[in-house]
Parts: sequence; structure tokens; C-alpha cells
Amino acid sequence: MSGLFANTKAITSTHPEHAAEAEVDWALVQRVQAGDVRAFDPLITKYRERLYAIIYNMTANREDTSDLTQEAFIKAFRSIHSFKGDSSFFTWLYRIAVNASLTHLKRSRLRRFFSFDNLDEQVSQSELLEALADRVKTDKPALVKELQEKLNEALQRLSLNHRTVVVLFEIEALSHQEIAQVMDCSEGTVRSRLHYAKQQLQSYLQDYLR
Repeated sequence: MSGLFANTKAITSTHPEHAAEAEVDWALVQRVQAGDVRAFDPLITKYRERLYAIIYNMTANREDTSDLTQEAFIKAFRSIHSFKGDSSFFTWLYRIAVNASLTHLKRSRLRRFFSFDNLDEQVSQSELLEALADRVKTDKPALVKELQEKLNEALQRLSLNHRTVVVLFEIEALSHQEIAQVMDCSEGTVRSRLHYAKQQLQSYLQDYLR
């Protein structure tokens, strides 16, 4: 097996549909910047669930997730005039949410990263499970249940930066470019962190994968 996630397809920001979506968002942002505060409501409605999902993946705590989701939108609204449209609003908002979540995790020293209440829903489409299911010759539902504890233990051993890259790429399906914008680093750094994280996960799970 060449890699745990080798064949996963990430969403690219150059897709025409994404470009059109970014234009709609930018128009709403400009209205907010011009003083139409109600124009921010459609952006909240549009991205609330997606933002909640990524924060929940990082905190595994519903109460913290609700607070951090609200905090991210408040921060985005208060700093809306700093958004110049250099990236998509979606990417800019993700960056705010990820930074708020990382700050919270570091401050509270939380160890859990993924929520395993909905692991089947979130990860069942991942190449990780496809590869593992084939490797151990078992059905996917049974594998998900067995994999929960093992994968959790492995992920907890990764640094927050490496965990974040994994969840943005594997669960949120962001491209390398989008992850770089969210995490304020180069695409090369993103690739390096992904490569290291995959190697570490393979190493941590090697006994399980035999």
C-alpha cells in the first residue's frame, strides 16, 4: 500500500462552480462592507454547517464547537473590512475558524481531535477505509467500529499542525493551495506535513495493518 490516503481527490479552487460561488460571496461581502449588515446573514446560513463540522472534527466537543463557530463568525464580521477578496471568503473564514480552534485546543490542552460519534459518516468515503477494508478482508461498518480506537490513538500522537492538515485534506477535501491559505503557510509546507503525517500514521498503525 503506497499510502493511507494516496488516492483521495481534493477539491480545487479553480473549478468553475467554486469561482462562481466565490463571486457571489464577494458581492455579499462588499454589501456588508458598504454598511448593509444584513447581507452577512446569507453567508452565515451558507457556511454555518460546514464551519461547525470542521471545528467539531478538531474539538470533538459540541458545546465548544457551538461557541467557536459563533466566535468565528463574530470575528469574521468584525474584521470584514480587512477582507480584500485576494482569496475566497470561504478560505478566509476557514482560516479564522481553524486559528480559533487551534488556540482553544492549545489553551485547554485537549487531546481528542476527531469526533468518533459520526466517524462512519465523515470518513467512510476516505481511501483510508477502502484500503484498510481490502487489507483486512472485512466489511466497512465492522472496520469503522474497530478502527475508531486505533485511529484516535494514532491521531493523538500527531502535532496539532499535522492533525489540522490531515483533517482539512482528508475530511474537508481542501486542495493544497486552500490549506496553505487557511494555515498561512506555503503549499510545500502543506505537502511536507501531509507526507510526514501519513508516514507517522502508517508507522503507528503498522501492527494493526499486518
